[in-house]
Amino acid sequence: MVHNVTWPTWKELQSNTIIVVVASVIISLIIFVMDFGFGITGDSKSFWKGAMGFIYGLF
Repeated sequence: MVHNVTWPTWKELQSNTIIVVVASVIISLIIFVMDFGFGITGDSKSFWKGAMGFIYGLF
């Protein structure tokens, strides 16, 4: 199996690492925005309850 493995070059490794880091940051920001927007705080005394908390507060 040692002879069948093709290791990436240093340039390919750096490129792929940057892609993974950027994708991870983008996904984490999307999750943060959704979490903030929907108000998933777990605390009923919180100032910001999100869009859903605002809608539920109307009724």
